[in-house]
Amino acid sequence: MYVLFEGIDTCGKSTQIELIEQVFDNVITTKEPGGTKFGVQAREILLQDSLSSKRAELLLFLADRAEHYAQIIKPNNDKLIISDRGFLSGIGYALANGDFEFNHLVELNKFALEETFPDLIILFISNMETLKQRMGEKKLDGIELRGLEYLISVQEHMEESLAKLKIPYLLIDATDSIENIHQKIIKRVQELF
Repeated sequence: MYVLFEGIDTCGKSTQIELIEQVFDNVITTKEPGGTKFGVQAREILLQDSLSSKRAELLLFLADRAEHYAQIIKPNNDKLIISDRGFLSGIGYALANGDFEFNHLVELNKFALEETFPDLIILFISNMETLKQRMGEKKLDGIELRGLEYLISVQEHMEESLAKLKIPYLLIDATDSIENIHQKIIKRVQELF
């Protein structure tokens, strides 16, 4: 079962992934970008925010997604795979960058993922107050330096996109307690796995 943990920076995905690893045996955890050797290199380029072309940025994300699918997801489709980010983030960031159309982005991602979308998407929804507080506690990368309004826009695009896709999902209030969020995720994953 292939599960995406999606959401903007500091929403709590990583904390919940660590907790999930303690509950399920033989869970495979990965991330996009950075889950493969190529992904590590792509991540460095993307986090520097050094590309002047948003199309080049999108294509680098898609190349990483295709490699990640071929190396991690496809060979392990009989196991529980938890990915910190995936195609929904890709669509959300691309739409926030402008000049992209939703259906076109879906088709590009289908191509990268060999027509295989996740079995479940867990989307963490934050708010401006929480985002300000948590961002103030960390060193910001190139994408985070685009600003809080940009990140909230990405989140809105992810939520709107998720509503249009026919993929099971769970919306999580990222301001809820770690334990409450954990229990909601465990319940939903167990229903499907």
